Amino acid sequence: MAQHAVLSSGTHVWRSLACSKSELRLELTLACGQSFRWKETAQGHWTGVMGGRVWTLTQTEDTLWYHVYNNPGGRGRGPAGGSSPGDSESERRLKGAVKKEEEVMDTEEEEQMLRDYLQLSVNLSELYTHWQTVDPHFRQLADIFTGVRMLRQDPTECLFSFICTSNNHISRIQGMVDRLCQNLGAPLCQLEQTSYFDFPSLTALADSSVEACLRDLGFGYRARFLQQSAKQILDTHGLQWLEGLRSVPYLQACDALRTLPGVGTKVADCVCLMSLDKADAVPVDTHIWQIAKRDYNYASGKGQKSITDKLHRGIGDFFRKLWGPYAGWAQSVLFCADLKKFQKLKETPSMQPKKEEEDEEEIGEESKKTKIKTQENVAVKRSRTKSACHKKAKMSVKKERDV
Repeated sequence: MAQHAVLSSGTHVWRSLACSKSELRLELTLACGQSFRWKETAQGHWTGVMGGRVWTLTQTEDTLWYHVYNNPGGRGRGPAGGSSPGDSESERRLKGAVKKEEEVMDTEEEEQMLRDYLQLSVNLSELYTHWQTVDPHFRQLADIFTGVRMLRQDPTECLFSFICTSNNHISRIQGMVDRLCQNLGAPLCQLEQTSYFDFPSLTALADSSVEACLRDLGFGYRARFLQQSAKQILDTHGLQWLEGLRSVPYLQACDALRTLPGVGTKVADCVCLMSLDKADAVPVDTHIWQIAKRDYNYASGKGQKSITDKLHRGIGDFFRKLWGPYAGWAQSVLFCADLKKFQKLKETPSMQPKKEEEDEEEIGEESKKTKIKTQENVAVKRSRTKSACHKKAKMSVKKERDV
């Protein structure tokens, strides 16, 4: 059985990029609630799915190392160009040359995919320098929380993952996204006891059986939002609509996303920031609201019990004015620094927040179209549901590829 790659076993199966920890810290970037597909599979080694491939990432002081696993019969790299017993010498040479050329093309494509996903063209050190200049509070955190970089995720995966965040916490969202992929996504590979799946296609998510399937898997009211949003996108806009929002202005993209079931202002801003190239989008949840009041003396909305659209926009405008065009990136640093799981990184008692925010508290705001439910049904008949859902997903994926 295939194993998760570890750098200590030798670098011959790894590729690398020059990248210092001031530009990227994997343990912060991949675990701060941007993406829910990455898990630490060995100390300092993070394995996840991106672009239909399974990756393990790790880093040394000035180098980012990455390994991409073979995905036989899938979209990742698998056996290709093999020779047959009856081939002549010239045919074997030709197939060998073709295989080498394909491997070079795969290597170049995967490096570009990783650069794009991590947005390595953005000079994070320069941004930190600017934010420290204009913001004394950021200056206190900058040396501790270096390398918090925004990911550029697939818009479909980002949108439907964040629909799951309503009244939820990071570990539970990860579990939901895992179950979503296991039941509706295409299988990619198995490493040790862990099976990896691609994120479901829009067609798979829009199937009429999906809501009942996901309710049985513990998604509660979110099940309907996931299925209805996928169906609305396909019926009204088409497969390329979400990616097309990358080319429209921020407010236009945000308003377009908010027409979808289960998508309020906070979820729309997360999708804009983390997948649609809107670096000035500032998602505002209870963490950011508390930070604004506690650390920046932000007084508007005082006495309010929930975050309204007006308050959300006001806090966003406040931070955009302070931090500039990459305000959403700066916000992610403060959000990361406020999570309980990272408090141990703060070196002195004076750096401890006045009131720690539990990572297990909600990170998602309730959609304006939902009611808070105090209890949801957990999975029942899970094995039967998984089989039915997975069969539907395979048919949907096949149909989408045929189209």
